[in-house]
Amino acid sequence: MRPARIMFVCHGNICRSPMAEIIFNDIIKRERAYALTAASSATSTEEIWNGIGNPIYPPARRELLLHGHTVPARRAVQLGRDDYDKYDLFIGMDGRNITNMHRIFGSDPEGKVRRLLDFVGGGDVADPWYSGDFATTYRDISRGCEALFRFLFEK
Repeated sequence: MRPARIMFVCHGNICRSPMAEIIFNDIIKRERAYALTAASSATSTEEIWNGIGNPIYPPARRELLLHGHTVPARRAVQLGRDDYDKYDLFIGMDGRNITNMHRIFGSDPEGKVRRLLDFVGGGDVADPWYSGDFATTYRDISRGCEALFRFLFEK
């Protein structure tokens, strides 16, 4: 497997994408696949005030802790056009994230933009900010991250 830099992306970077970043980084550690790195970002600035991003949303943090993950201190950051050259894959949580990434990047000439649940048959990761269902979101992200990891090793 070649080194891969993965950026998980959602709307605000306080729920789904940081959950994916943390889950995927734990898979990297578990599998000792240190050629991989993961980060996360937002397509919006809604959770970033005066250049300072909000921390991970407390219910998302609780769900991660419930499943044994360490949750490092982190703050929301926005995805930028220049990130396209810094990462190998951009993994969006839903179709709207994909649309917004294409808008931010201008295009996707290398086919780097994907949706997480496409690695397990398709669909969107529901936004728990609206549903309040962090357990389902965790389950979907975890399944997607495991499938993404397997996909990277098939290449």
